[in-house]
Amino acid sequence: MRALLRCYLAVGVTLFAPLARASFLSGDALDTMADWIAIIVLVVVPLGVLVVFWMIHVLPEKIAEKRHHPQKDAINTVCLLSLVFGGLLWPIAWIWAYTKPVAYRAAYGTDKHDDYYLDMGERARSGELTDTGIAHLRQELDTMARRGGGLSPALVALRSELDAPPVHAHADAATTPGA
Repeated sequence: MRALLRCYLAVGVTLFAPLARASFLSGDALDTMADWIAIIVLVVVPLGVLVVFWMIHVLPEKIAEKRHHPQKDAINTVCLLSLVFGGLLWPIAWIWAYTKPVAYRAAYGTDKHDDYYLDMGERARSGELTDTGIAHLRQELDTMARRGGGLSPALVALRSELDAPPVHAHADAATTPGA
């Protein structure tokens, strides 16, 4: 009985085999679909790979910017050079972005980029920074001025602005005529 069932199954599969197809398309539709797949594989996929490659290569730059690394411009340069050299310098940029520049702090009195202090100055102007935060910012700027041989013009302006007495908006409104 079992042998007879196997025989019928084999005959049935053989009879219906010509109806099986490898593709749901046929003729010109199959050629058109093959053309579109080729276009996607030859154009879109390499563009996607390039975009992903670029995004990965700028990660150390983004990390250095987020951490206010004092040498973020140099890290940016290494990232761009890494693109030219096929990614060989990228691990160096990655490690450099995560390192704390101890020697830089010893030489210049800070381990932050000037942008950090300018951002803190903006926060002080908007009132987001407490008095102790402003005092700490003044102290850091003074330390940098003593150790590093001077501040950049933007930081000198910020330091003098921090010494100026704060101007309150409600006091200005009270002295304005017609208020």
